[in-house]
Amino acid sequence: MTELTMPAAVYRGPDDVRLEAVPVPRPGPQEILVRVRACGVCGTDLKKIRYGLQAPPRVFGHEIAGVVEEVGAGVETWSPGDRVVVYHHVPCELCHFCRAGAFAQCHQYKRTGTTAGFEPAGGGFARYVRVMDWVVERGVQRIPGHVSDDEAAFVEPVNTCLKGVQRSGARAGDVALVVGQGQIGLLFTQLLRLAGAFVVAADPLAERQAVARALGANDVVGAEPGAQADAARRHTEGRGADVAVLTVAGAGPVREALDGVRPGGRVVLFAHTLPGDPVEVDAGEICVREKDLIGSYSSDVTLNDEAARLVFERAINVRDLVTHRFPLAEIARALDIAAAPRSGSLKVMVLP
Repeated sequence: MTELTMPAAVYRGPDDVRLEAVPVPRPGPQEILVRVRACGVCGTDLKKIRYGLQAPPRVFGHEIAGVVEEVGAGVETWSPGDRVVVYHHVPCELCHFCRAGAFAQCHQYKRTGTTAGFEPAGGGFARYVRVMDWVVERGVQRIPGHVSDDEAAFVEPVNTCLKGVQRSGARAGDVALVVGQGQIGLLFTQLLRLAGAFVVAADPLAERQAVARALGANDVVGAEPGAQADAARRHTEGRGADVAVLTVAGAGPVREALDGVRPGGRVVLFAHTLPGDPVEVDAGEICVREKDLIGSYSSDVTLNDEAARLVFERAINVRDLVTHRFPLAEIARALDIAAAPRSGSLKVMVLP
């Protein structure tokens, strides 16, 4: 490789991301360098950028699909030219948390294993990303020839949603309420349908309601107060949904979901990732009516193969979720569109 510098979207502080020239990272022993072909814009990165949750400078972007450019000493599994999906978090699989299946709480998992320079933070919003040894070992997957870069970039977010479905305990025949039908909510809608659930999809935008129905939702409702609970009860002889998954944050959606699930039902928080974000709930709903309030965060290494299979075999439709593609030079517009739900927008891809 002759390139010494590359373009990267460098986070310099809250709401401050700048296109800069930075040194091309070089792979060390057991590491690889990947040329990024597509990187999805994720809500967690948007929150970090908006609220300044991490110290700058960093290069975000972790839903990465690309091509191996270089391999470090000792790498035998991968060769230049291989198309790959790259995870940015991989657990040790040995510690107390890993043995308990709580991989996202593992100390090693919390160490980001991909970087475009600076403190590792994903690095997908750059031309090249360096993949560290422990990720090369257990967090890189080959992309089949028939799968596009856009599709492949969904493997990591599909994994996180698949984990959320497992955390929900949803079973065939359950009625599941999915609140929010952005690109993440639409993944949950499809995965829950695959699990055999009857899905009630809720979103304030009529356009997203239509997409949810086209992708398999059994019923769709708006965001009017009580609409979700009414729909859930209508399909359960008045009991309420067995499961509710929240892909939007805020106290209101939590209260609505708790109201919409049956006694003994389960509510999964998927979008409440902002630290110091209190939510007031009726403790009686949790104790007396035995409703479970569950968190689900990030990916599960044991689901890597299944997430890849679902995407690569097109068991779920991710292609139609991509509504915007931007070159790295237009990163500001990409982040703006991804941050604010609007007509015609779902998944935003950056193509460095």
